[in-house]
Amino acid sequence: MKRLKIGVLREEKTPPDMRVPLTPLICSELTRKYPDIDVVVQPSKIRCYTDAEYTSFGVTLQEDLSDCDVLMGVKEVPPDKLIPGKKYFFFSHTIKKQAHNQKLIKAFIAKNIEMIDYETLADKMHNRIIGFGRYAGIVGAYNGILGYGLKYDLFRIKPAHLCRDKAEMEEELKRVKLPNIKIVITGGGRVANGAIETLSALRIRKVTAEEFLMASYREPVYCQLNPRDYVERPNDHNFDLNDFFTHPEHFSSKFVPFTKVADLYISTHYWDPRSPKMFTKEDLQSPDFHISVIADVTCDMDGSVPTTIRSSTIAQPFYGYNIVSGKEDLPFNKDTICVMAVDNLPCELPRDASDDFGKDLSERVLPHLLGDDKDKVIKRATICKEGKLTQYYEYLSDYAYGNQ
Repeated sequence: MKRLKIGVLREEKTPPDMRVPLTPLICSELTRKYPDIDVVVQPSKIRCYTDAEYTSFGVTLQEDLSDCDVLMGVKEVPPDKLIPGKKYFFFSHTIKKQAHNQKLIKAFIAKNIEMIDYETLADKMHNRIIGFGRYAGIVGAYNGILGYGLKYDLFRIKPAHLCRDKAEMEEELKRVKLPNIKIVITGGGRVANGAIETLSALRIRKVTAEEFLMASYREPVYCQLNPRDYVERPNDHNFDLNDFFTHPEHFSSKFVPFTKVADLYISTHYWDPRSPKMFTKEDLQSPDFHISVIADVTCDMDGSVPTTIRSSTIAQPFYGYNIVSGKEDLPFNKDTICVMAVDNLPCELPRDASDDFGKDLSERVLPHLLGDDKDKVIKRATICKEGKLTQYYEYLSDYAYGNQ
């Protein structure tokens, strides 16, 4: 293997992101494991791991990364900061033709950038192999519990972003005393599993969907709904997962019964715009709509959760949805549903989230980059190369080559 130099980028997007793709320890471990790899880090005053922490692990700080072969960041790199002819890894947010990043993808083409998007890295079965989803779920569920405590003045715990790490956040959870509420989670991937980690730290018992709907409890419980539990074909009430993934528009929601018994809803499912909404604004008007706090981790505007009318911020994570007016209101008023819709949840625990991500990057991605990529993991994730879109992303042609 020829010598390879990896540069860790300073995050330049506004507002700044504190996460890193490779932590100081992981950088050190990489150079020990692969003697032909050099790792350098662009200095930064805002990232969650300080420059001093990198140098203490023997990692070199380097402002000019133009001699690097591969450049790795987290969020989008401003077009004017892209170095021509390089190979980049970051979340580009271009594969859905996001209008605000059209200049960015045009810059990839113009500057001969080889762009590998973390979001498109997948195994042979098309399962994503890297992401921050676990920590989105962990923090999203924590925020849901925090919001429920505030709404009913039951307890006050420190917001996740004021905790040093996940361990401190879990210490905060020890102070939580929940009544016999019912919590429903939709989703079955790594985001949902992250949410369940938080509920498990609270020792909340899991019950089946049927038990959740029919039984009463003297303790808090939760149930996890997979697609077959919350959608069906309206004509025959059957469910086929492949059919749902291929033609979600053929399905209708059967989530409404859960809205009549649940107190807290944590949304962690993937949503296709063709899919049905979990419930409608008309359902919200029903006198037996019972959910009072919604932690919408999916955070899709005009998406599956109608109460999500805007994203919220880490500093102010909650807003109210007034069920009478259908408009935003104060989060803890009597006639409002408390909504948590932070769209960058992993940033609340940036050190833990970065460590988790960096381990996946070093163990599940770099071997393909450094080897022959026989499974085409890197090849399938490469959006553009040598001044043009690759065959996998030709559907972006009008977006990448067309007018602004």
